[in-house]
Amino acid sequence: MTTPKLTAALACTLLCTALFAQQKGTFTDTRDGKIYKTTKIGEQVWMAENLNYEAEGSRCYNDSTVYCDKYGRLYDWITAMDIDEKYIYEEWGGNDVKHKGICPTGWHLPNKKEWDVLDIAVGGKETADKYLKAISGWSSDRGEDKYGFSALPGGFSSRASKGFFSSVGDRGYWWTSTENINERLIYHWYDNAHYSPSSKYMLYSVRCVQD
Repeated sequence: MTTPKLTAALACTLLCTALFAQQKGTFTDTRDGKIYKTTKIGEQVWMAENLNYEAEGSRCYNDSTVYCDKYGRLYDWITAMDIDEKYIYEEWGGNDVKHKGICPTGWHLPNKKEWDVLDIAVGGKETADKYLKAISGWSSDRGEDKYGFSALPGGFSSRASKGFFSSVGDRGYWWTSTENINERLIYHWYDNAHYSPSSKYMLYSVRCVQD
């Protein structure tokens, strides 16, 4: 016989599961027709996949579309920001708030503060990556993907290199629109969030956040 307390707990579990399921969705990039999964975390709606838009200068890991299909494309900061080529050598100094960059209409490249908001929403910087990492696709120390962000380790390259690629399966790098702290890094062996300035020549992944 089911007790009232058990019934209430079951109802709560089902309700919470339904509410979480409602936070997930999809959208279509009208530029190329690609469909992306999305997830709402706190007050933000994020892409739940890395961007795979074929912009000039972007590359697939190992120049193979197999990697693009799984991890998305890799972009240098200028391409991710969709700004003048001269800013790869000069300071841009622009406004990083809701900067569209290479993202589809209605979406933008997240700045450092928006990544911070995400980290806090999933439990804080000390454990954020544990809950952001996908359950599979990492070489070790896979995440719990508690919020449907499904971060994957797309590795990196450099526009100065013709064939150098590294760290797929081990590390994921994502651009921010904040020029002086433009890199968000997730290691396979750490649970805490990492940020740093990075060379604009590097080729990293892109995640967009909804306007």
